[in-house]
Amino acid sequence: MNPRIALATAGRNLQQLRADPRTIGLIVAVPTLLLTLLSFVYDGSARFTGIAVAMLGILPMLVMFLITSVAMLRERTTGTLERLLTTPLHRADLLAGYGAAFALAALVQAAVLVAVSVWFLDVQTAGPVLWVLVVAVFAAAVGVATGLLASAFARTEFQAVQFMPLFVGPQVFLCGLLAPRDSMPQLLQWISDCLPMTYAVDALRSIAEQQDPSGDVLKDVGVLAAFAVGALVLAALSMPRKTR
Repeated sequence: MNPRIALATAGRNLQQLRADPRTIGLIVAVPTLLLTLLSFVYDGSARFTGIAVAMLGILPMLVMFLITSVAMLRERTTGTLERLLTTPLHRADLLAGYGAAFALAALVQAAVLVAVSVWFLDVQTAGPVLWVLVVAVFAAAVGVATGLLASAFARTEFQAVQFMPLFVGPQVFLCGLLAPRDSMPQLLQWISDCLPMTYAVDALRSIAEQQDPSGDVLKDVGVLAAFAVGALVLAALSMPRKTR
């Protein structure tokens, strides 16, 4: 991988994002609006804080998965990817550039989401709010990496969107958001241990409940980082030059 080429690719992707206000709105505004709507649903209930803290890891992961899977597929369907790969650009450079650009977008998304949650929706955590931001960014990075991986197996943008339920459903059901993982059958607990959203939710709950959650959070963040790197490697190995 050539760092200079990867940075140039990231710059190109950021320029494309800047020229697309609808995508910026989807990245930054939609998760905040959804969390705000959830606060009205719970209407001051004490349960809102626990749900909201978990959603700070879930929403960035889901939104970034959707954005990156569609964006990368568009590169193939328009022929841009095929033309780029005739240059010295390698698949690894392309995916690293995409990852860097959307990781920066994820940082902005997470910062806005955390700020609104803490200052406007009164979501309080026992641990430092900075840890919440860190977990949200790494959760979004997993969404970026898995979105790039999913795009390699889709032929149309509609097919890329169809991967969303497959990616979302099992993780939301098994991450501990709807029911404690300890109460699930052993088989489901094992499956849950293999899903990245589980570690994002566990880390955020540690932050919500512990004054010094650094040990647990670092362990979970390390697992999220491993998921992201693994998905990027698989995406680089499986990414076709164009839609088959």
